[in-house]
Amino acid sequence: MIGPILAVLGGGVAALVGYAASRPADFRIQRRARIAAPARAIVSHLDDFRAWAAWSPWEKLDPAMQRTYGGPTRGVGATYAWDGNKKAGAGSMQITRSDDQGVAMSLDFTRPMRATNVTEFALTPVDGGTDVVWTMNGSNNLMGKLFGVFVNMDQLVGKDFEAGLASLKAVSEGSSSSAGAVS
Repeated sequence: MIGPILAVLGGGVAALVGYAASRPADFRIQRRARIAAPARAIVSHLDDFRAWAAWSPWEKLDPAMQRTYGGPTRGVGATYAWDGNKKAGAGSMQITRSDDQGVAMSLDFTRPMRATNVTEFALTPVDGGTDVVWTMNGSNNLMGKLFGVFVNMDQLVGKDFEAGLASLKAVSEGSSSSAGAVS
């Protein structure tokens, strides 16, 4: 009786791993908001990692999180590393581009799972402000693909992007309101 049960379980696990392995490796998470502020004002909140405490949804996950800043205070070469509780995890970021069209950075997670991604905030001037598009691109290894079978990462991380953009909007517009168009 145990033999057939183990065979069915083993087959189920093999099918699950096979399914996960067949899923696309590359992913993209993207959200956007219109902010009633010029691009230069928005960049000032993005290319200085010390300014992230005012708007980043992840800065609030662990009040005791250890933070390390390196390189220049802002712009290309600025670095930020964090090590926090289970929710905050650990990793580092480095700004690779910063101008009035946006800010890009490399993002390396070391915990809870290892991953290397690219994050970009693209800024486009529009009447009355700036359209901000926050994008994260990366590739999943087999473990990431398997995790993605059970958890919709676009919804999970997208929710944080939406909260972050609403806070970035409030900070950039100089108001305490977090209302705005986020999609």
